[in-house]
Amino acid sequence: MTVAHRWSAVQPWLSLVVRLAMAGILIAAAIPKLLDIPQSIIAVRAYRLLPEAIVPFVGTMLPFLELALATLLLVGLFTRWAAIVWLVMMAAFATGVIWAWSQGLSIDCGCFGGGGEVAEGTTNYPAHMLERAGFIVLGLYLAIWPASKFSLDSWMSPKAV
Repeated sequence: MTVAHRWSAVQPWLSLVVRLAMAGILIAAAIPKLLDIPQSIIAVRAYRLLPEAIVPFVGTMLPFLELALATLLLVGLFTRWAAIVWLVMMAAFATGVIWAWSQGLSIDCGCFGGGGEVAEGTTNYPAHMLERAGFIVLGLYLAIWPASKFSLDSWMSPKAV
């Protein structure tokens, strides 16, 4: 059995694991925000990156976007597009962390609930950036190899998997 043959057998299963991991991350990020929308708005505001007029909208809608994207990933529908949206979101989140870090802000990112200003010296921006880098790797993998087992994409186009 050649390497290419092995890869073609393993790749759909690995893509399934990556797809479900990404969905789980999004659900874990969305639920605390949905349970406390005012805190989600505070977290977005803490970055001091967006105009105040849109901060409440972004803080309110972000968990709904995360859940919608998680749903697409869970069922494996439009997987490559979902991975691209994930990558855009991760780029935006990484930009926000870099911005806060470069401005000397001391904030909790609010990525998995909470967020807002925190005591000086309690932030760990390098760890947040490593986390974002890992999330970007997941998204890149799925954008390149979106075909996965147990997906609506494969059901609609059975030749893909």
